[in-house]
Amino acid sequence: MKLRKTLVAVAAVAGLTLAAACSSPTPAGTDSPESTESGEATESAGPFTIGISNAFVGSEYRTQMIAAIEDVFNEYQEQGILDELVMENADTDVNGQIQQVRNLINKGVDAIIIDPNSATALDAVFKEAIGQGIKVYAIDQAVETPEVLNIGISQQDLGAASATWFAEAVGEGAKIGTVEGAAGNPATEARWAGAEPIFEAAGIEVLTRGDGGWDQTTGQTVATDLLATYPDIAGIWTYDGMAQGTLKAIEAAGKTDSVITTGEARVGFMRMWNDLLDTGFKTAGVINPPGTGATALHFAVNQLQGLELDESKLAEDGHSIILPLDPTITDANFAEYWEPVKDEPDTYVLDSILTADQVMAYFK
Repeated sequence: MKLRKTLVAVAAVAGLTLAAACSSPTPAGTDSPESTESGEATESAGPFTIGISNAFVGSEYRTQMIAAIEDVFNEYQEQGILDELVMENADTDVNGQIQQVRNLINKGVDAIIIDPNSATALDAVFKEAIGQGIKVYAIDQAVETPEVLNIGISQQDLGAASATWFAEAVGEGAKIGTVEGAAGNPATEARWAGAEPIFEAAGIEVLTRGDGGWDQTTGQTVATDLLATYPDIAGIWTYDGMAQGTLKAIEAAGKTDSVITTGEARVGFMRMWNDLLDTGFKTAGVINPPGTGATALHFAVNQLQGLELDESKLAEDGHSIILPLDPTITDANFAEYWEPVKDEPDTYVLDSILTADQVMAYFK
């Protein structure tokens, strides 16, 4: 672990609200980290080493997440603030991710940004890292370790927003199925925690919950089987990459005018949606920004340089920064979101990244 100097900084935050802090969901980009009007360093610390732990590489979302982190890291590296990005990036289970974190500890990183496989199982290794002076940030999905700063949208709120639109679309008492992320995954469980009470309140009968494994092909297979087993189903609730696979299954079954589904704000899904706009097909997309990792890097740099987090910005749990959800995309506002991204590759997920200046609003 390298020795750290002390940064003396003055943060003059000028009334930036949480909602205003997110950029509009257009192709990812950030302001240069050096343009932090609300903090002026009198002495520079570092350079620092950042570690990344990602235990799922078979996802376009995670690929975009890593790319956004690398872009912001490169800007800080050019300024001499950061010197190395150590990547632990491989498909693995919880035990494998524990080893990833241990590898980062052994490599002497100053901060770890992790997309965790579990909300609780990494607690011991997190405390091991923190005990050695390493700062830890969980992104995309929250962990329960109180010393870890969670940064991201509320996955439970995402599930609730998606389910609210879906419940209204299928109607009270409808029979539905789901194609969800991997069972036991923190985001999967949080989204279901948001959706389930909404379905129960509407008297919606969930015939089956399918495991789509965060994968388009798997999602298509699960949805195809669901449609064959329950031919009169009213809709399929899903999200992320599984949404495009589910829509392909609905289209192959010739049921785009009778089976309602949900999706994510991903270009491939939106391209299919655009082609079906005038056919009676109904869907909605909720934005889950992969740029949360890049946002977390701004937080890490500020804290490594000695800036103090404004505790009034934390959620009730005392260790989470909850970023606001962007509006749900529906037929009514589809064009507004589609036009800026229609030339992006199908794998691109609509994104929001806080700039360095915007992140300063969370510090004293």
